[in-house]
Amino acid sequence: MRITGFRTLTTVQEWGRPVGDANGVFADGAVPVPIILVDTDEGITGVGLGSHVEVDALFAAIEGEDPRGVTALYDRMLRQTFKAGHAGARFGTIGALDTALWDIKAQAAGEPLWRLLGGSDRRVPAYASGLDIDLNDDELVAVYQEYAAHGLRAAKLKGGLDVDWDRHRLTLIEQVLTDAAHGMRPSLMLDANESWTRKQAVRHVAELERTLDLTWVEEPVRRWDAEGLAVVQRGIRASVASGENLTGLEQYRPLLATGALDIVQTSAVYGVTHFLRVAVLAHTHDLPVSPVGNTPLGLLHAATAVPNHIVSELQDLTPPVGVSIDLRIEDGAFVLGDTPGLGIQVDEDAIAASRRQHTAAPGGPHIRPERAGRRLLAVPRNEPRHHPASLPSRPANHVPHAPLHHDLPMTPLHDERT
Repeated sequence: MRITGFRTLTTVQEWGRPVGDANGVFADGAVPVPIILVDTDEGITGVGLGSHVEVDALFAAIEGEDPRGVTALYDRMLRQTFKAGHAGARFGTIGALDTALWDIKAQAAGEPLWRLLGGSDRRVPAYASGLDIDLNDDELVAVYQEYAAHGLRAAKLKGGLDVDWDRHRLTLIEQVLTDAAHGMRPSLMLDANESWTRKQAVRHVAELERTLDLTWVEEPVRRWDAEGLAVVQRGIRASVASGENLTGLEQYRPLLATGALDIVQTSAVYGVTHFLRVAVLAHTHDLPVSPVGNTPLGLLHAATAVPNHIVSELQDLTPPVGVSIDLRIEDGAFVLGDTPGLGIQVDEDAIAASRRQHTAAPGGPHIRPERAGRRLLAVPRNEPRHHPASLPSRPANHVPHAPLHHDLPMTPLHDERT
């Protein structure tokens, strides 16, 4: 079997509501999803979801090769980027090609990837993650009621802009999940998306922990700040999770050496081989791993085969336009099917017929705000709706806790997006 060619296309994840985090929001809820299809001379096509950046140069490293030698071909793609480096979107392209090769390998073997990799249990524990920073109270409750109806008992809130607002919204989610579980305490996580300084992170989380039990806090400071992550880790009760934006094992090394992480994360778009290697690295430090991202299908298969997987992120409950997956959500878990390979089918005609124009958004959570980590006040109080700094009205009986230092009343800094 030989690799003969590739095709790229872009579909869209239609959330039907605003989605985003502390850095920005896609107001129309439409998120582009790049896809790479890798063809072989035996008619098997593999699917990878991820970047197209420099795909021609990276594909040259694997063209004409036997796709079943996946890990060797992964290393060949890394060598292809030796001088320029493999960080950033280029690493996402490597991940997409790598995932497509694993899909081919499992299809050729006639087995689902989870079984080919040595997994024995097709169920992968999940937590709910609604990319929910722009939702008002009623919308937030409705979204997490839908997750709860699928048996999810753990949830991650996008926050980090205002401590009282985060407390209020986490409490709403906690109540939804508690009611659905007939009083069983849920697991709550908070994702700040690198929006704090070290001291802001400790003060913000410590204030929340006066009334809430947080399982983990995600990306409290910059992804590469090993010392800063360690400072936060020592200053709060919750675990510190990070790693979704790290591209390569070498970027994890200083974080693990300083004891900065409690939960080691990887991004779905960086591929199966990367996840498997990160899982081994984390396992040598007795740390759990947790995949991050929408449609983390390849990593769900891989998660069944590693001993230290703890839980995987579930974002939208429906796949992107033109994509079907042999997967269901049941009793708080992803349940993988028996279709050979990843169990993913791409309807190219449906994607081509979609009227949505797949263009890069001018703003959104992928763009870091100019003053992120440099605000004295958490957020201005007069932002419009569909803006990550917008604050829903407080409930009538809301009594604020003692303010943090960065929430003291003073002239607010203007947000960079106004």
